[in-house]
Amino acid sequence: MSNVQLEMIWQHDNVLPYILNELKQTVARITPVHTIYLYGSRAKTPIQNWDQLAGKDWDIIMVCDFPIINTHIWTTAKNYHIDLSIISKQKAAEMLKYRKDLVELFPNSDFIQSIYKNIT
Repeated sequence: MSNVQLEMIWQHDNVLPYILNELKQTVARITPVHTIYLYGSRAKTPIQNWDQLAGKDWDIIMVCDFPIINTHIWTTAKNYHIDLSIISKQKAAEMLKYRKDLVELFPNSDFIQSIYKNIT
């Protein structure tokens, strides 16, 4: 279970635009971003109960042409409370066979729309 860190940026109205815009564009300069998934406690918790996750990190997987390590320079180093993994399409295909708790954030934006409908 992740630590609560209220001093970091964890609020959905700050984190989601960062993930879907600046962070995605930064990664895309290195390798194309095919899909972005949310997993962990935020993926399992109904949106209307996200207030219970105050200070908790965002568990994010980006599926790209090849993996990238040391992604903390784009997340925690910028004070965003994001646990980012960048994996290859091959690893994602294998993972999708077993993990059913992934929620797609990009390119499908249905979940994003439901977040703003339920929280704002």
